[in-house]
Amino acid sequence: MTSETGTAMPHDQEAEQATLGAMLLAGPGHDLVPEIAAVVGSEDYYRPAHATIHTAITDMHAAGLPVDPITVAARLRETGDLRRVGDVSYLHALVQATPTAANGPYYAEIVAGLAKARRRIEIGTRLLAHGGPDAVDAERIAAQAAAELTTLGTNDRWPDPIPLGSHAGLPVFPVSALTPWIGEQVAAVAEFTQTPPDLAATMALAALSTAAGGRVHVEIRPGWREQSNLYLVCAMPPASRKSDVFAAMTEPIYDVERQLQDESRAQIIEAETSREAALAEAEGLMAKARKPGDGVDRTALVAEAAAAKLLAEEIHVPPKPRLTVSGDITPEPLAQQLAIHRCLAALSPEGDLFDIIAGRYSAKPNLGVFLQAHKGERLQTDRITREQPSVDKPALTIGITPQPAVLQDLAGAPGARDRGLLARFLYALPPSNLGYRKTRTTPVPEPVAQRYRDLLSRLLRTLYALPEPVTVPLTARADRAVEGLQEALEVSLRPEQPLSHLLDWAGKLVGHTARVALLLHVADRIQGETWGQPVDEEVIRRAAEITDYYTQHALVVFDLISSDPATEAAQTILDWLRRPRTDGTWRTAIKRRDAVAASRRFRTVSQVEPALALLEAHGYLRADEPLRTGRAGHPGTATYRVHPSLRGEGGADAH
Repeated sequence: MTSETGTAMPHDQEAEQATLGAMLLAGPGHDLVPEIAAVVGSEDYYRPAHATIHTAITDMHAAGLPVDPITVAARLRETGDLRRVGDVSYLHALVQATPTAANGPYYAEIVAGLAKARRRIEIGTRLLAHGGPDAVDAERIAAQAAAELTTLGTNDRWPDPIPLGSHAGLPVFPVSALTPWIGEQVAAVAEFTQTPPDLAATMALAALSTAAGGRVHVEIRPGWREQSNLYLVCAMPPASRKSDVFAAMTEPIYDVERQLQDESRAQIIEAETSREAALAEAEGLMAKARKPGDGVDRTALVAEAAAAKLLAEEIHVPPKPRLTVSGDITPEPLAQQLAIHRCLAALSPEGDLFDIIAGRYSAKPNLGVFLQAHKGERLQTDRITREQPSVDKPALTIGITPQPAVLQDLAGAPGARDRGLLARFLYALPPSNLGYRKTRTTPVPEPVAQRYRDLLSRLLRTLYALPEPVTVPLTARADRAVEGLQEALEVSLRPEQPLSHLLDWAGKLVGHTARVALLLHVADRIQGETWGQPVDEEVIRRAAEITDYYTQHALVVFDLISSDPATEAAQTILDWLRRPRTDGTWRTAIKRRDAVAASRRFRTVSQVEPALALLEAHGYLRADEPLRTGRAGHPGTATYRVHPSLRGEGGADAH
C-alpha cells in the first residue's frame, strides 16, 4: 500500500479500509477488534466515515454483540449514520478490500503512523500561526512545540482517559440470559419506551423475587441455603420513563394481589363473624354473671364465658392477602407486616424507600428490619403485634428505580456501609437515552405481553399457595460450577485485584448468584410444573452472567457513593495539570515531588502517592521506570508522563 500524495494531508485510504475490514472479518471468539483498537482510535482516521464505522464496531464488540457487515449496518441505521458512511454496500467493500484479517494490526499501525504525521504538521502550522511575524516569545513557542512533538514521538498511542469516579464501557444487561418469556418482554418494553434494557430487566428480576422470595430456597450444599429474595436498584435520572417501564413489568403482581384479596373476602368475613359471635356469646354470659341475685350460678356462667372466649380466640381470621407494601413504608410498619405475611415486596419507581432507610424522617436510621429480611434472620421487635411476637425466615424483596443522587444519600446514612446494608443490593447504573430516543416506536406485541402476564401470574399464584417453603437443591455439575465461581471470586479479592475494596459486597456475590439462578430456574420450569427439580449447571452459568453485569455496575456505584480522599486529591492534581505554567507552557511530565506543589493540602510525597496511582489507573498519567538513586533505603524517583488531552487546545477542559 502507498500513501496518497499531493496537497492532501498524509493518509492511506487502502490501509484505513483494510483495518476496518479486518475487524469486520474477525468473527466471534477472536481478540482482533480490541487488538486493533489498542493501536488505532477513531480520531486517527483521515476519512470521517471510517471513524464512524470504527466507533460502531468497537462499541458493539465492547457490548458483546456480534460484528459483521450486516450487524454493523443495522447499528449504523439505528444511529442514522448508515447513509453518511456509504450504505451497507460500502461495508461489504471494506471486507473485499482486506487481503487478510490476520494483518489487521499491521494495517492499523500504518493508519496510526500517518495520523501522527498529520498531527506534527498541524502542531507546526498552529505554532507558527500563534507566533506570527511580530512574535518575540520564540523560546516559549519552541518549548511548546518540543513538548507536543515529544508526546507524538512516543511509541504507544494514548487512549482516552477514564473520568474520575466512573468506569469505561459499562456492560448492557445480558437479556439473553433471562428466561425467553421474560427476555422477550424486557426487549419489547425497552424498545417501546426507548429505555435501556437494564431497567426492564432489573424490574423483571424484582417481579420474580416477589413471587419466589422466601417461598422457595436453594440449597447449594448441606448447611448452605439461600433465600430467593433480592434487593435491586436501577438508578436513572429524571424523565427516563421509569414509571412506564415499572408499570409494564409489575402490573401482573398488583393484578394477582387484588384477585387474591377478592377471593379471600368471603372467608375473612365468615371467620370475623364467627369470632364476633363467640365473643358476643362470652360477653352475654358475663353480663348474666354480673347481675345481682341469689339464684344465679356465677361460677358456671364465668366458666361458660371463658370457654366461649377461648373458642373465639381459636377462630383464625386470615389476614387480607398481600404481596407488596408501599414504597414509602417506614421500618416499624414494615416489621409488623412481615410478621403477618412473612414474604413481601417493596416496589417503587421512585427512591422514597431509600430516604426512609437513610433516616430522613427519623432521628436515627432503623436498618435492622432491612438487614434481617434479606438474610431471613429471625425478626423480633416490641413493635410487632401480640399475636405475632416474632417471625422466622422473613423475606423482603426491594425493587426501586431512584435517581443516582439518592444512592449517595443512602451511603451517608449511619451504619449503611458498616452494617452491610449497601452490600445487600444489586446495582444497575445504565446510561440515559435522553436526546437519542426515537419518537415513533413499536408497541409491545400483545402475544408477548399476554404471555408475560399469564406466566408471571401463574408463578405468583403457584408459589403463594405453598403451605411451607420448598428447598430446591443443585445438581452435582451445578455444585461444581458454584465452586468455580467461589475460586474465581477468591482471587479477585486479593490486594490490587478489582474487588479488593468491595469485600463486603463481593462477599455476598456467590450467594446472590445462587438466588438469581433459582429465580431463573422457577421461571424456566413454571410451564411444566417441574420447578422442584434440582437446578442445573446451565442456569448457574446464566445467573453468573447476570451477576457479573451487576458486579461491573457495583464498581461504578461504590466509586460514586464513596467518600474517598484519594479521589479528591487526584481531582486537585488533575485541575493543576490542566492549568499552564506561568510561562504559558504545559507540563508533559511530572515527578512525585512536583505534585506536592499542586495544593497546600499536600505536605509530603507520601500524601500524593495514592492520588497519583489513581490518576495512572484512570489513564491520565503514565509512570516510567524509577531512576535508581544508588543509596540504600532511598527509592528511585518515578517520572509520570501527562496525557496530551490535559494540555492547551483539545485538552480536557475543551471536551
